[in-house]
Amino acid sequence: MSLLNEYLQQEQQLKELNEKLEKLQNDPRLKAELEFKEKLETLMKDFNKSAADVMELLSPKPAGKAAAASAATTAGGRRKRKLKIYKNPNTGEVVETRGGNQKTLKAWKDEYGTDIVESWLVRVES
Repeated sequence: MSLLNEYLQQEQQLKELNEKLEKLQNDPRLKAELEFKEKLETLMKDFNKSAADVMELLSPKPAGKAAAASAATTAGGRRKRKLKIYKNPNTGEVVETRGGNQKTLKAWKDEYGTDIVESWLVRVES
């Protein structure tokens, strides 16, 4: 008897799957996707390109300096900050920093104000 039950259960599942398949076949979105796929495959065949070639062509890649910066970022974690060199015109003192948390620079900003200290920026190096 269990074999008969299994048969009836499988038959019911087959009917349900056939109904789902028919609904999909009548869906206009599926028809549009199939048409797109056919046209894409034809185009790939015309230009003798594989799916991997198309994916490589469409994937965004950084160019030039951006590629080097991106490689450095992924290889070593964070990218290195630019070196900023400030010179205090009042005292002639020079501060080189890669971040804004440098002790002397913070003291200058407290004393003279951020805008004035930023105007003392001599140069930026990478």
